[in-house]
Amino acid sequence: MSITVGDLVVRKSHGGDIVFKVTDIFCDEANLTHCALKGLHLRLVADAPIDDLERVSAEHLRNEIVRMESLHNENLKRVMLRRTRERQRSDLLRSGAAKKYGSFELPGRVLHLDGDEEYLKMCLKTYHQLNIDAVGKWMPEEQQPDHIVDLLKDHWPDIIVLTGHDALIGGGKKDLRDINNYRNSKHFVRAVRNVRLYQPSRDDLVIFAGACQSHFEAILGAGANFASSPTRIFIHAYDPVFIAEKVAYTPIGNTVNVNEAIVASVTGIEGVGGVETRGKFRLGMPKTPY
Repeated sequence: MSITVGDLVVRKSHGGDIVFKVTDIFCDEANLTHCALKGLHLRLVADAPIDDLERVSAEHLRNEIVRMESLHNENLKRVMLRRTRERQRSDLLRSGAAKKYGSFELPGRVLHLDGDEEYLKMCLKTYHQLNIDAVGKWMPEEQQPDHIVDLLKDHWPDIIVLTGHDALIGGGKKDLRDINNYRNSKHFVRAVRNVRLYQPSRDDLVIFAGACQSHFEAILGAGANFASSPTRIFIHAYDPVFIAEKVAYTPIGNTVNVNEAIVASVTGIEGVGGVETRGKFRLGMPKTPY
């Protein structure tokens, strides 16, 4: 059975560990047919000989979707439970005036640039479920550095997410410190630097940047608050969203607990990391009837 663009496939040489979508079919210099691939749920791009690929069975795909949706739902439940506990503690400390006249919440606003249109739609849906005001822009990773500052001026976010796909290039031993060995890390680094030229403070403007196997140290060094991937593993499509949520709902007077933020992600400490950062959640009063 032939492989075509849009098919969902696995790599036989890797034991079918990751489900990919075929995004392109091309011939290499030796005139051998290869497929360009992107992860179905992981922010990974790759290519493979077409003979190494096989279509995903209906049962395999169903199990993969159920597993990923279960992970996602568990994360949503965990976030909402955490917020309930935080509100209960906050209610105990509220003043008499706040209790009498009511209060309102202003979580941090997000600007999310994503190199993958399908992932962007998934993430925007999740922001909505998490009650976060988010603007999303589908933009190839290499274009993000050139457009990010203009988008900042248009949308005035508190939190920026710069993501898409990434991967280590080629096989064999490679220098993981050399940014040229990564598909898109250099674009994330340049985008972060441009943001920091516009707003140097890590507390005034919070940045998450990176994707699967990204050069974690270079992205943090450029000025990001959170980045992927400390151990160069694959990260999940929703990891940037859950990091952004933790920042958006941490009170402005508090520092985001880095450990809690990382634990809140799907992948965890091997896939994402960061530095101490002030939260973006503000409580206001009075709550008006209008």
